[in-house]
Amino acid sequence: MQRRVITDAKRTEPRAWLSEVASVALVQSVQDAHRAYRNFFDSLSGKRRGRRVGRPRFKSRKDGRQSFRLTRNGFRLRPGGRLFLAKIGDVAVRWSRDLPGEPSSATIIREPDGRYYASFVVEIAPTPLPPVEREAGVDLGITRLATIACTAGTRRDVVNPQYLARAHRKLVRTRRALARKARDSNNRAKARRTVAVQHGKVARARRDFHHKQALRLVRDNQAVYVENLDIAGMVRNRRLARAVHDAGWGGFVQLLKRKAERHGRTVHVVSRWLPSSKTCSACGHRMESMPLKIRQWTCPGCLSVHDRDHNAALNILAAGRAERSNACGAQVRPPLGVAQGVETGSTPDTAQPCGNPHPSGRRARQMVTNNEAESRYEVHVDGKLAGFLEYRDVAGVLALVHTEVDEAYAGQGFGAQLAKYALDDVLARDVKISPLCPFVAKYIDKHPEYRVTVR
Repeated sequence: MQRRVITDAKRTEPRAWLSEVASVALVQSVQDAHRAYRNFFDSLSGKRRGRRVGRPRFKSRKDGRQSFRLTRNGFRLRPGGRLFLAKIGDVAVRWSRDLPGEPSSATIIREPDGRYYASFVVEIAPTPLPPVEREAGVDLGITRLATIACTAGTRRDVVNPQYLARAHRKLVRTRRALARKARDSNNRAKARRTVAVQHGKVARARRDFHHKQALRLVRDNQAVYVENLDIAGMVRNRRLARAVHDAGWGGFVQLLKRKAERHGRTVHVVSRWLPSSKTCSACGHRMESMPLKIRQWTCPGCLSVHDRDHNAALNILAAGRAERSNACGAQVRPPLGVAQGVETGSTPDTAQPCGNPHPSGRRARQMVTNNEAESRYEVHVDGKLAGFLEYRDVAGVLALVHTEVDEAYAGQGFGAQLAKYALDDVLARDVKISPLCPFVAKYIDKHPEYRVTVR
């Protein structure tokens, strides 16, 4: 394919212009197209997980953002800070920083505002920070970009600068001026660049603010827990879409993960189905509903007054610590037979594989980790693990740490069966339950008789 669309095409008159650009950039474009079509067909066949990948589209010369990539044989760094690009020559560069190593590739980018950038891929060594004891739960929002609850009992609110809202009036004027210009005219191109300049200022200011706040979080905390928000679903709300985009939650979390990986910290993502806002962080009572307009509420169980965002941050911190302690302690799926580490073995009475998931065929495993009782329920089908649920009882509060059902058995009711096992045990032991995992929360919603266990 590469020979056909590059080498042979250069010899034809309609494609003779391909000889005017570096062959390295053409090869990289072909490889990108190959990767895009492979991802598209893998997504259609179900081989690729995640969101459905759309059909690859051709680039257009009218696109605002243009770029091409060069490997090592397509560029060189000249003495005096100049950059040599194949088929272009030496280019004057205003360096933002010194390169920490030898670059393996370079991407030349033209932004819609007319600025050109050179982005280099450089391998750098991690720079771990000294370990600290503090951990933090982060609740992202619109009024406040982040509400941070720490294990030290402190709270910190990060304001949302709302850079897009600040520049909204100026953007409206520039967009109106653009709409009045004739199509395909030079004045329209100038007006389009003016709009792009304003958007570029907003994006750079937001990115700089996110970098600073993410680095501060990583420096101050050994582990940071955030919620897995459905941002794509939130922006479908036409009343909140602009504010959600202005906050930039997705970019902030990605920066947080990258900085944590570089500096030896941990970022743990909590399930989006965790009812963090409507669950009392003091007693575990769960409200039936919690509209967005309610910013402060009183728990009917313990009469504690909660700030909505701070209460959510506390619940995210508790859920993240429970899940992470389970991941760092005993294995999530311990093998049958011999116990490992501080985990005790299972007895024949509590470990019986079965073909059908019913109470007499459940698999319960009692474990002791750090002097805290743990329980594990498993469902087996023909000797294969179909699903499991683990929780920990700490001072009379049941903390659910992990729930999973194998994809091959999804939709067969095993999640509900596991939830019933755990809730029956909760009733028998007369303990509280907090926080709720998705399987148990959905089961309680459908079976009101179990709601008395959430106090």
